[in-house]
Amino acid sequence: MVTDGAGVDWRGSASSSVTVTRAERLREFYEETVLKPMLVAWSDSRTRLGLLIIGFYVSLALVAVLGLWRAPSTSQAPRYLTLFENMQYPLGTTASGTDLAALIIHSTPDILLMVTSGGLWATGIAVLVGTVAGYKGGSVGRALMSISDFVMAIPGLPLVMILAITFNPKNPILLGIVININYWAGLGRSIHSQVLTIRENNYVEASRTMGVSTPRIILKDVIPNIMPYVTVNFVFAARYVVFASIGLFFLGVLPYSDQNWGVTLNFAYNGGALFSWSAAHWLLVPMAAIIGLSVGLILLGQGMDRVFNPRVRTRLTGESESTASADEKDTGMTEVL
Repeated sequence: MVTDGAGVDWRGSASSSVTVTRAERLREFYEETVLKPMLVAWSDSRTRLGLLIIGFYVSLALVAVLGLWRAPSTSQAPRYLTLFENMQYPLGTTASGTDLAALIIHSTPDILLMVTSGGLWATGIAVLVGTVAGYKGGSVGRALMSISDFVMAIPGLPLVMILAITFNPKNPILLGIVININYWAGLGRSIHSQVLTIRENNYVEASRTMGVSTPRIILKDVIPNIMPYVTVNFVFAARYVVFASIGLFFLGVLPYSDQNWGVTLNFAYNGGALFSWSAAHWLLVPMAAIIGLSVGLILLGQGMDRVFNPRVRTRLTGESESTASADEKDTGMTEVL
């Protein structure tokens, strides 16, 4: 017969404490990685507008992939229809009777793949090289920075032209990487300079003193502090892919594809659209698509810079955290009573 229930109560409270601790950890992880970034991003009108523009281009890509709009072909419509002259072909037609809306829509998936792969390649390699070289220093840092300096010395455009002619890559993902093949070098050098300062901070030194492994320090302490800079440069790298690919397609350097904004510009220029008002839409429509994607990337990059800025995120979410804490206290008092 057990008359003292202290042991039972103690064990029950301990298990409850463990359960609450795990729940709190999950909640903290959700708030830090999902909720706070979303609140900060959504509070900025530039982010909302950038997401709207990028979402529009993603929707165009889905329309093309799902086959919800006709594929472009010659003689599918009357020649030289202007904007909104015929709502069946809202963006007009070319000299060959090709639907301009179909050209823009079916070019979008490849453009987005090139932009994403090129941006990820440039920033990914730059972050890897810059953080390792800056944190490790010594012979490792000197070797990595020597490689970076060598790559920076190679002219980008001639290198891309040689690679494109030699390997003739047709996959848009490979094209994005080829276009940004040495873009990472300058960014890696800049990240290296920032990491040299970050590694001397007290919290990084404390992690080293406690025996935390180098990869964990880089992932937990170094990279989060350079993410605003990396995010902005990802946008710059993506924009560079847009303009470089359009220019190289326009010049005929990259593998030919009739479903590309640069090729459309080339045909429009050769078709006299630059000197004829009746054919001006042939030139203006792909230019508007290029400018719109670039503006969307810029706005999104500006908003993401705020997301990765811990001071801004703390300031914008401080009020909601205070309210949540007050609610928890009230709930706790209710349970006790």
